Amino acid sequence: MLLLAGALRAATVPGFPPAVAVFSFTVVLSTQPARCVLQRRPPLSNSSANCWSCLHPVNMFNSYNVKFYHSKAFTSPYPGSCVERSQVPEDKVDWLIEWKDYNPVEYTAMSVLAGPNWADPQINDKGFSPKFNERDGEVERRSLNGLYVVENGRPRNPSGRTGLTGRGLLGRWGPNHAADPVVTRWKRDGSGNKVAHPVTGKNILQFIAIKRRDCGEWAIPGGMVDPGEKISATLKREFEEEALNSLQKSPEERAELEKQLHKLFSQEHFVVYRGYVDDPRNTDNAWMETEAVNYHDETGETMDNLPLEAGDDAGIVKWVDISEKLKLYASHSYFIKLVTEKWGAHWSEDPGPECCE
Repeated sequence: MLLLAGALRAATVPGFPPAVAVFSFTVVLSTQPARCVLQRRPPLSNSSANCWSCLHPVNMFNSYNVKFYHSKAFTSPYPGSCVERSQVPEDKVDWLIEWKDYNPVEYTAMSVLAGPNWADPQINDKGFSPKFNERDGEVERRSLNGLYVVENGRPRNPSGRTGLTGRGLLGRWGPNHAADPVVTRWKRDGSGNKVAHPVTGKNILQFIAIKRRDCGEWAIPGGMVDPGEKISATLKREFEEEALNSLQKSPEERAELEKQLHKLFSQEHFVVYRGYVDDPRNTDNAWMETEAVNYHDETGETMDNLPLEAGDDAGIVKWVDISEKLKLYASHSYFIKLVTEKWGAHWSEDPGPECCE
């Protein structure tokens, strides 16, 4: 028997919602051998994607009236391996649907089992007693989406079955917290005037993108929140490490970078999104959550004086024009779309269908 706890109302202030409801039901888990076959979940329809932005990003996963559907969390083989996920039909993703024959693959990468300081031990290891749904010492085990189920000692993915148990490449059981700084500016011509899209007439935004070393996909520069670290510190640190290569700078150069970035990161900013991320590394027992924050350089003067240089997990870094044609890692395209809506910038030449309230 297990307990399901989830927030019935969206969080309206930073932190974690205190109001929850409790239900109970039974699910059976087992394992099967892994094979190496590439399978990907069909993407959401265009109409569904166009209507995503009608949902407030903080509310998306804190209301039972809104359902988030996995897409990239069904990526198979699992990243960096030949482990094939068990197939999960769309009508069986939701944990509320009983599925006695569910037979997910068990997989945790050797890099995680090796016991680095960013990873938990195995769930049954002696002396390991994680406090799920709480702040566990310096480790944040609370979810941005409210309380999650813990079944047989293991946290359960709040967005449903993924076809794979264990932790995969993720270090923490349950939520793995990240921070993604979306740094933007207006695209300008040689005279310094904003450039408008020829079809929509809306001004074009640019953001700083990195090409990830691990998978070769373009993404927002960002990374994991260290134990005890504030989100604001993670956002700035990850941007410096991945977009400015601060780890390879001298103390004097780092001090100069800090001085120049202070203006950008201390100004008023826009919290784009907080919550669960549809990430190819997610499993039934471990998943990514993030806080994406937009830092906008309205005049372009701050970032013009900062030389971009890829570092840490980034292979390439550059300014990229924003449009719906971007193919980005995990849920990053969705975050970028929300930023264009905030600034009234160009996104799509096709306005798409109207969304229903």
